[in-house]
Amino acid sequence: MKAVTWLSILGLLIAVPSALRAQEGADAYNHGSAGIFVDYFRFSPASTTTNFVGLGGRAGAHLNRFTQLEGEINYDFARNFTNTFSNGITTQFVTSRVRPLTGLFGPKFQTPGRFKFFVTAKVGFINFTTTTAAVTPGALGMAFRSVGGSGTHFAVYPGGGIEGYWGVFGLRAEVGDAIYLNNGTFHNLRMTFGPQFRF
Repeated sequence: MKAVTWLSILGLLIAVPSALRAQEGADAYNHGSAGIFVDYFRFSPASTTTNFVGLGGRAGAHLNRFTQLEGEINYDFARNFTNTFSNGITTQFVTSRVRPLTGLFGPKFQTPGRFKFFVTAKVGFINFTTTTAAVTPGALGMAFRSVGGSGTHFAVYPGGGIEGYWGVFGLRAEVGDAIYLNNGTFHNLRMTFGPQFRF
């Protein structure tokens, strides 16, 4: 009798955490997610290309296990680049005054599970702020105040990627085409990577 009791207790100790874990995976993190990311933006308006790097954040609300509505914003820092003159010897270091600010909103369609593949289609704006100020809260505030001015352009962003979660914490990688309209259509590679938190 003692052996049966101990085996029953041992069986319960093994079964209860497994049942709780299964329920946790199904229902615990189905409300939304939020995260921060580093972004790479390959700005290619014409014959020149400038590679920007910046920081951003995103938040989303789950409509169901396959669909999420998501909004994100990011700010790219000034970029240093080198001009080499036609003689091939003389170079000049130049700091770009352009600092893109991007805001996007739209649906994300994802596979279920801890590791998700997803596609997204978002709309919003890209604002090309120009300033020589250092990156400070004031410069960032100026970028937000200039949204809606002549440097702001309608943007469309189709993209896709993968994210994996370990409990509440996850990592997300995404790549897409940041398309903006300015007397024509301009395509720009955009990649993001960073931690996500789901709740």
